Amino acid sequence: MERHLPQLSRARAELTRGVEAVNQFGETQTTAIPAERALTVYVDKTELVTLMTLGAQPELLVLGFLRNQRLIDSAYQIESIAVDWDVGAAAVKTRGGLPDLRERTAKRVVTTGCGQGSMYGDLMADLGHIALPEAVLHQQQLYGIVNTIRLMDSTYKAAGSVHGCALFRGEDMLMFVEDVGRHNAIDTIAGWMWLQDEDVQRGTDKVFYTTGRLTSEMVIKAAQMGVPIVVSRSGITEMGLELARQLGLCTVGRATNKHFLCFSAPHRLQFQPSLAGARLRVAA
Repeated sequence: MERHLPQLSRARAELTRGVEAVNQFGETQTTAIPAERALTVYVDKTELVTLMTLGAQPELLVLGFLRNQRLIDSAYQIESIAVDWDVGAAAVKTRGGLPDLRERTAKRVVTTGCGQGSMYGDLMADLGHIALPEAVLHQQQLYGIVNTIRLMDSTYKAAGSVHGCALFRGEDMLMFVEDVGRHNAIDTIAGWMWLQDEDVQRGTDKVFYTTGRLTSEMVIKAAQMGVPIVVSRSGITEMGLELARQLGLCTVGRATNKHFLCFSAPHRLQFQPSLAGARLRVAA
């Protein structure tokens, strides 16, 4: 039987809007801010959740949200996702319904995530069954990733107040997205991955980059997506580190310019210390 990927609308919205603010000189000036908006998700006409989002690629966000919350096992379960910004809603139509949807979404876990705030069910229950693929990232490739993000023409540069996430193969960027919350951004990438070929879907040799901190839920989502290496401009939490070590997932934090700290699975990182430049000597 032939399987079909879901049909997606192409709803788009302005990512920023101009507002007036008063600067340090007492002068009024026009500046850009992110255009945060609410998107209520309905699954087969049943209200599921309201996501606060920038709205860059809302259909992928919804698909990735369903994936990372483990509410669906395959993109083929979804017939269509239609987003209508006039009413702020995303209508998800499944091919055969989602069994026990109410029971599976009854338990919420409050998280540290911005732009989302809760996760459904016990996402740590099946972590023992996740086997991440072998993969190695060279230090030169890590520097290439950081530099690519630095050079991106982004909403953050224009308006600030958003998180960016990207998926790389080596230092080659496959996907980049920004949103008001890092969870929305990673969910959007998860949705995009599910619509690609099997190599991308499995994560395998991919590297996930985020501007946000590496919390337990970010580590869990990366592992569920099969991505073995995660890089962050920010740091890592204690639980995030504990789970990463348990999973053998490589976490690289505080990655700016040529500086970084590898917190877990350093065997996945091919160190090239000579690329870091001279070490600064501190007088005694």
